[in-house]
Amino acid sequence: MTEYFHCGELSKKLDYSDKSFCGGEFDSCTFRDCNYENSDLSDNEFRDCLFEGCNLSAALFKNSGLKSVNFINCKIMGVDFSYCKEFLFEVKFKDCILDYSIFLRNNLMNTNFKECSVKEAEFTECKLKGAQFHNCELSGTLFSRCDLKKADFRTAVNYSFDPEINQLKGAKFSYPGILGLLEKYEIIID
Repeated sequence: MTEYFHCGELSKKLDYSDKSFCGGEFDSCTFRDCNYENSDLSDNEFRDCLFEGCNLSAALFKNSGLKSVNFINCKIMGVDFSYCKEFLFEVKFKDCILDYSIFLRNNLMNTNFKECSVKEAEFTECKLKGAQFHNCELSGTLFSRCDLKKADFRTAVNYSFDPEINQLKGAKFSYPGILGLLEKYEIIID
């Protein structure tokens, strides 16, 4: 049950850190320079929304819908996106810090990760077909049993994952980044 409905609103410099902000419906809203660190954002619906310059680190999105949501220049560390509703889940990230975040069974087909830090994150059983990791730092990030067909890693750096447990047909890589796919074999390449 929706407690609040907001359409086309601009929220600036709000501080909801360590607070609950649940049960709302947000359509075409913009959140700029807001702090939602450690906030409970459960049971919200975000449609066609923009988060810009926000801190969402360790925020809880349990049973929340993220439908065509853009994150620009946001700090989103340690967020578990697997708690989000699956239906129409669609996100884009630009200039964001997504370190330690979790994507478990999320549909991220054609998702754009642009100039993001995605260190020590986890992608398990995700649909990442056609996803783009442009100029992303991926050190320590786990990709396990993911559909990475046609994903683009050409400008990503420091990725390392097992090509035997991920689907890679048509995925794009460049040298020397592709060497991360051979790391598990402990071979020496001169």
